[in-house]
Amino acid sequence: MPIAVSENASLRRLNSFGVEQRAARLVRIDEAADLAEAACALRGTAPRLVIGGGSNLLLTRDFEGTVLLLRTRGLRVLASEDDATIVEAEAGESWDGFVRWCLSLGLGGLENLSLIPGTVGASPIQNIGAYGTEMREHFDGLDAIDLDCGEVRSFGPDDCGFGYRDSVFKRPGAARWLVARVRFRLPRTWTPRLDYGEIRAELARLGRQPSPSMIAQAVCAIRRRKLPDPAVLGNAGSFFSNPVVDPALAVELQARHPGLPGWHTAAGTKLSAAWMIERCGWKGHREGDAGVHAAHALVLVNHGRASGAQLLALAMRIQASVAERFGVAIEPEPTII
Repeated sequence: MPIAVSENASLRRLNSFGVEQRAARLVRIDEAADLAEAACALRGTAPRLVIGGGSNLLLTRDFEGTVLLLRTRGLRVLASEDDATIVEAEAGESWDGFVRWCLSLGLGGLENLSLIPGTVGASPIQNIGAYGTEMREHFDGLDAIDLDCGEVRSFGPDDCGFGYRDSVFKRPGAARWLVARVRFRLPRTWTPRLDYGEIRAELARLGRQPSPSMIAQAVCAIRRRKLPDPAVLGNAGSFFSNPVVDPALAVELQARHPGLPGWHTAAGTKLSAAWMIERCGWKGHREGDAGVHAAHALVLVNHGRASGAQLLALAMRIQASVAERFGVAIEPEPTII
């Protein structure tokens, strides 16, 4: 199948905020076999932007370069070992579809990450996480194409520099890497992750014992109650990451602001950005068509015709108010163009 190329292409349907911006050139890749050709065609061009599901992206202007739209498909079991099953997915696969496919094979481990929007290829870039689980816990490796030279390189867990909602693919100079496919190691001996009380409460409501499929069902129910559907109300999920601070500062802040939730991690104490944003009065706030969701203070929403610039301006005011009241910096999760 020939590679599809469009000039002056609308990106409105390719970002989950639904903002209207355009790309000077849009290249769509449907077949994994065409990735090498696309990489060759893009060699030496700039700027470049790779889009999967567009669910972690805020466009504030037209993109004066080439957008590569990844729609590659493919799911496969690579190996069955004594302690784990190795599975692989092409980057253009839906993340939630991939999780459901794993569950259909009786493979647990990713169920707490159910219903996260976006594609498999984006999952290691962001090191996606939810309800006590991060993607890196089951990551086995990935193949990526260097768009500067066309070289294909395999990355193992130690090569990716995973952190909280972070990886080497988000750092300066990393835009040259196009993630082509990702591999996961899913354990044969499954242990449920019930760190969040919401999951336990939902399982109790369903009246079932924990299993990978039941936890996935519980997570989906919780997410549907708390988070808006991007097909109905434009959003990119949680817009801000929870800040991680020195434990001593966390104790001081919790003394000054009783009720501020915090969780101990290896890197420090993670504080609830949603709690702080809500205490600053932003939950449910609306400025024209740009707003904060009424049910979740971390979610910025497009009520219809908000521009990316309007959403970014709102986000910056939220950041400033949290910094002024709590002395803590909260950072956006999405890629901002």
